[in-house]
Amino acid sequence: MRLTVQSDYALRTLMYLAATAPRRATIREIAAAYGISRAHLMVLVHRLGESGFLLNERGRGGGIRLARPAARIGVGEVLRAVEPAFEPAECFDARHNQCRITPRCRLKRVFAEALNAWFAVLDGYTLADLVRRRRTEFVKLREGGR
Repeated sequence: MRLTVQSDYALRTLMYLAATAPRRATIREIAAAYGISRAHLMVLVHRLGESGFLLNERGRGGGIRLARPAARIGVGEVLRAVEPAFEPAECFDARHNQCRITPRCRLKRVFAEALNAWFAVLDGYTLADLVRRRRTEFVKLREGGR
């Protein structure tokens, strides 16, 4: 399974903010650190704010920061909020399913079990887990190093 760019950028943004907390950061700063589109990041940051992950403060001295401690933001929670859908096969979408073998197919159950296991692993990790002992790497990113 491959995550969308939205999920990738969301996790990177949240990790950056977790590693540099409690300091606020700007969209420009994060986009430059990762070499990603500022426009795309603006939309994503707005969405992360609406989802309760970020506090977005406008104006002079503003910026973005985590809305709650990194240890209370789960990786699985973020992906569920950002990914449009987790449907590994057509049969998971009841409205658009055209598969003729759905009533007799056991594959859907196997995929559902795998997806549940995948989220069980992700739900066992927080942003704090992802940035632990990595703060210096994020400082280098902020300063333009790789």
